[in-house]
Amino acid sequence: MKNVIIRPMLATDWVSVANIYKQGIATGIATFETKVPSFEFWDMAHMQTCRFVAELNNELLGWGALSPVSSRCVYGGVAEVSIYVSKESRGQGIGKIVLKHLIIASEKEGIWTLQSGIFPTNIGSIKVHQTAGFRLIGKRERVGKLNGNWIDNVLFERRSQVVGVD
Repeated sequence: MKNVIIRPMLATDWVSVANIYKQGIATGIATFETKVPSFEFWDMAHMQTCRFVAELNNELLGWGALSPVSSRCVYGGVAEVSIYVSKESRGQGIGKIVLKHLIIASEKEGIWTLQSGIFPTNIGSIKVHQTAGFRLIGKRERVGKLNGNWIDNVLFERRSQVVGVD
């Protein structure tokens, strides 16, 4: 989308970010979460860097952030991707723009592998990740329950061509 600004997420963006997250939860195909956490809980679970929002005319259209996959130092260069796009902005390339920005920023932070666990029914997210160079690693069968139903998760990863290549 033309004129979309990607900028660092601020704590003051939380109301809009949380609303977009709530819309993602409502789809039933974006996350195992059933309610939006507090900002404090969300903030602790995500990296302080690599948090971005997509904005157009002072309205947030989507957001993306990275979470560490482990507290063990050997996995310090591996992060999990979260991307959410507002209901009104889906299908317009916002997710692709945010993911591209996350990839660039992650490499500046020394991240060598990005991973995403995606519901197999979330075709839009799968396509966005594949377009950005993520490859399917495999399927985790019945990895979690959502509203009493077991859900599979497909695992995608992208290995940096810049960081961790030596």
